[in-house]
Amino acid sequence: MSDERIAVGTSRGRWVLAATALGSGMAFLDGTVVNVALPAMGEDFNADMAGLQWIVNGYMLMLAALVLLSGSLGDRLGRRRTFVAGVIWFAVASALCAVAPTLEVMIAGRVLQGIGGALLTPGSLAILQTSFQRSDRAKAVGTWSGLTSVAAAVGPFVGGSLVDSGSWRLIFLLNVPLALATVLVTLRHVPETRDEESTGKLDLNGAILATIGLAGLTFGLIGAGDGGFTDPRVLTSLAIGAVALVAFVEVERRSGHPMLPPGIFANIRFTGANLVTVAVYGALGTATFLVVVYLQTALGYSALWAGASLLPMTLLMLGLSGYAGGLSDRIGARIPMTVGPLLMAGGFLLMLRIKPGSNYFTDVLPAVVVLGLGLVATVAPLTATVLSSVEDHHAGIASGVNNAIARSAQLMAVAAIPMAAGITGDTYRDAVAFHNGFGHALWISAILAAAGAVIAWITLGEPTKTQVLVHHHTHCALEAPPYADSQAPS
Repeated sequence: MSDERIAVGTSRGRWVLAATALGSGMAFLDGTVVNVALPAMGEDFNADMAGLQWIVNGYMLMLAALVLLSGSLGDRLGRRRTFVAGVIWFAVASALCAVAPTLEVMIAGRVLQGIGGALLTPGSLAILQTSFQRSDRAKAVGTWSGLTSVAAAVGPFVGGSLVDSGSWRLIFLLNVPLALATVLVTLRHVPETRDEESTGKLDLNGAILATIGLAGLTFGLIGAGDGGFTDPRVLTSLAIGAVALVAFVEVERRSGHPMLPPGIFANIRFTGANLVTVAVYGALGTATFLVVVYLQTALGYSALWAGASLLPMTLLMLGLSGYAGGLSDRIGARIPMTVGPLLMAGGFLLMLRIKPGSNYFTDVLPAVVVLGLGLVATVAPLTATVLSSVEDHHAGIASGVNNAIARSAQLMAVAAIPMAAGITGDTYRDAVAFHNGFGHALWISAILAAAGAVIAWITLGEPTKTQVLVHHHTHCALEAPPYADSQAPS
């Protein structure tokens, strides 16, 4: 089959790159613009903080629960077929969000979007790994990373412009033509591949239990913001979530084909890197969720300028991630992954200076730059550590597990931290009350990031075996580490 593989510089190679970048870019763009539109959506739906949390977490819930299963689905049914199904599903769900008459319909649309995102997210890189010649794969993934980073960079401008022009619904309608173009290019130019040696049943029981567990905990934590932990519905939801996750661990331990192999955590470096992921992405997810809303409601920023305020962080990731990866190769991941989260904690603490009437260049920008430098120092070494901690044939599973853990950490943090900080009900509409809660949330995020630094220092000493060479690509993994599928047949 190797002689059928595509070269990057060919016409077909460019079309394959265009298809995968369009699909992934659509999902990345959507993730960027929704946060920008939250205040406008909250006003139209008369939504409280719990409603805004569910708009974000409805999508993240299904993505976290199903991203591992969808990778296996693509291996069995065909990676192109699964990718196309995900793009179409995502587009239909986006159309539902665009016309949603109520908050409940919007949340349902976001949940459905999450299913589509779970189908297409691992599919993009799996297609690149199996379609291109081995010698061209690194170049293909690097090009893909650059193109999708553009989507992340322009997202705040596109989303903010659409929201300020009069309707946040346009941000969802934008996905429909992008999806149509993606499907047409994919069906015409992308070859179908599957893992002919993939055997065993899909881990449906694991996926169902993971979804119930994450949903139960999310519903309980968000509900506790208004009803407290004594509310019977909150207690019931938390209990169901906890029991489901315990059952999930047991099912995965006993399964012959688990989507989350428990044995992979026997490696202390892999486990440590994933614990750092929980701390860092939990802190980051909450801060980026709140800061764009805070800038609009407390400082009076337009949607466009609130979204663009975080652009320096994206540009730093885009420009310096490759250098950070190379530095990690030379000195090891321990120091960068200790310094990086500490810089992130410093960025969160600098954000405490932001208050109504603050100047962007003196109060907001320094915090964003320090946070961005922390991400630069953390993300590429983290991804490299995850991949180098396992054998080659487990690299795809390891990357997928790390991606799912990052999504789950953000899901839980967005559900829990606003409640812990006192940002509940209509607090986000009151500039003074929101300012106080925002400060508490930043302290929690800073503590989480600092905990990530401590974990990195303790667990990421010199490896006991030769590290696997990992290619570092410029990427902008603000929502989660890039998903890599290294299980493709050669």
